Amino acid sequence: QEQLVEIGGGLVQAGGSTRLSCVVTGSNFSSYAMGWFRQAPGKEREFIATIGWSDWTSGIRLYADHVKGRFAISRDSAKNTGYLEMNSLKPEDTGVYYCAGLQGLLATSKVNYWGQGTQVTVSS
Repeated sequence: QEQLVEIGGGLVQAGGSTRLSCVVTGSNFSSYAMGWFRQAPGKEREFIATIGWSDWTSGIRLYADHVKGRFAISRDSAKNTGYLEMNSLKPEDTGVYYCAGLQGLLATSKVNYWGQGTQVTVSS
């Protein structure tokens, strides 16, 4: 069975950078797109970014407005791994970051699989 495992996260200073990885295990990634979501303390899970996974959608990336220009989503299909590069981090970027396999590129697309999440804490 397909599973998503997030790697990375931890404590980062404001203005700093970090990269999260999402490794697909168990089988080849079967979803249409891979996405990243974030849940801050006391808040609902929110969309961060998606990337197309098939050959003809691999160049398509969508971002939430509040991360555009700071975060970059990418993938390495040969490694069955997706990435989220986060730059110019702010304390409000603190939260648990989840990767997901989605049925579409839009933030409202149905999620097939969720990762277990990884904590990112940005200190001021």
